[in-house]
Amino acid sequence: MVLLQPKLNLKVAQRQILTPGLMQMVSVLALNKLELKEMIDAEMVENPVLEEIDESVPMLDQMASREEHLERGAEEAVAPPKDVFSEIDFGSYFQEYLDPGFRTQPEYEENEKPSFENFLSQPTTLSDHLAWQLGALTLDPLLRAATEFIIGNLDEEGYLTASEEELTTAIGQDRQSERSTDTDLLRRAIDLVQHLDPAGVGARDLRECLLLQIAAQQNEFDQLYARRAAASGPGSDEDGENPHGSFRAEAEAQLEERRRSMEVAALIVDRHLHLLQKRDVKDLARAAQVTPEEAHAGVEFIRTLDPRPGRVYNREQTRLIEPDVVFVKRGAEWVVAMNEEDLPSLRLSRRYRQMLVADGTEKEVKDYVKERFRSALQLMRNIAQRKSTILRTCDVIVRRQQDFLENGIEALRPMMIKEVAEEIGVHPSTVSRAVANKYAHTPQGVIELRFFFSEGSNGPEGADTPLLVLKRKVKKLIDEEDPRHPLTDDQLAAMLQAQGIQLTRRTVAKYREDLNIPSTHQRRRRD
Repeated sequence: MVLLQPKLNLKVAQRQILTPGLMQMVSVLALNKLELKEMIDAEMVENPVLEEIDESVPMLDQMASREEHLERGAEEAVAPPKDVFSEIDFGSYFQEYLDPGFRTQPEYEENEKPSFENFLSQPTTLSDHLAWQLGALTLDPLLRAATEFIIGNLDEEGYLTASEEELTTAIGQDRQSERSTDTDLLRRAIDLVQHLDPAGVGARDLRECLLLQIAAQQNEFDQLYARRAAASGPGSDEDGENPHGSFRAEAEAQLEERRRSMEVAALIVDRHLHLLQKRDVKDLARAAQVTPEEAHAGVEFIRTLDPRPGRVYNREQTRLIEPDVVFVKRGAEWVVAMNEEDLPSLRLSRRYRQMLVADGTEKEVKDYVKERFRSALQLMRNIAQRKSTILRTCDVIVRRQQDFLENGIEALRPMMIKEVAEEIGVHPSTVSRAVANKYAHTPQGVIELRFFFSEGSNGPEGADTPLLVLKRKVKKLIDEEDPRHPLTDDQLAAMLQAQGIQLTRRTVAKYREDLNIPSTHQRRRRD
């Protein structure tokens, strides 16, 4: 029987451990200029040892040195007459500048100040816009609550994705009533939402969304047409009695054509939406039993509709971009400069350094100051290391992409992150972090640093062509094709091979799909 007993074993192993300083260096390297500024501001608030250098305003240690210099000069000079104000404790005076009996309590002062949130603004969302319209209507409380429930279940594009069964069950949980009553209330609420602005919200699918927009424009057109007819009044165009008769007839013909295009568009969306993707006007005209001209006018009207009506109010916030580096040509040489404008310049506080050597400083205070000094020095080293890595990386980019900086995107050359990392002697992940979310101000505009890194494909004379340029060439060939006879992938590959770019049909098809360009059959226009 083997007894359990403790044993000591030695084991040699290699492990990669990230120290706090190394982790901070990695995170600082991945920050862009705006993010770095926010981080420095936060560190200055938490770490009192860090100070921002402002040449326009003297620092506290500079003021202290000036005071010491003035005191030495005063000791050497003749003693001035005694000043009665020297006996006043100004520190205590300014701290208690009023009698406590006449001072307003802080809690009352804070209550009188308006909330800072009152000064903040935010864009109007789709829910806010619909709720604002709902507030102007006089509705039954149950219908209003159901309508607000529907508005809350709309997605960012304005569609009602939940099924009627789910919505009915959710509404019925809040009140005790028959299911038929809840279903009727739900349908009334959906109908009310679908009549709000923008037209098309509250739809369950694309077909219903487009039909709602067409119906809204038809209703607006009928009202406008009725007002125009009432304003024109009875008139005679016979025997030349109305000199504007020809213009009125032309206007009436245009209005009738517009009305007819709406009718055909509604017919196509309602019954033949699956044929719309094929872009075959003849098939649409044959299926809808209209003329090809009417079918073409209906398709053009459908193009004016918005398949995502909620996006108007749910747009993404504009992201502020500020270049981290600047590529400037000085004479015949390109130079890389860091954009450090508005970036705080840090230094260590002299007063806290004096506390470390002072005899009267307590041990706990010294330990705290030492730890803060250690953290501040590590941050300043990491910021300097970030600057050095970015400059070295950008120097390689500028040296390899001079043709692009001078001639534009057609002169862009392929470049891999691994190649740059080997040239500057760092790991590829370091270069990847150095160019992440960072931008450069160049003669070709403000460009993301990752834009310069792209794989290549065999090109003319054995050179390489970046994938970005290849995709642009494919898109340009498709844009210049005849819509009635679009180019196939084989033809596109042959045309690129004629230019010296060796690509297969499958590669061209992949590039076309990446650009969201339809196939040859879908691009063909049949009038």
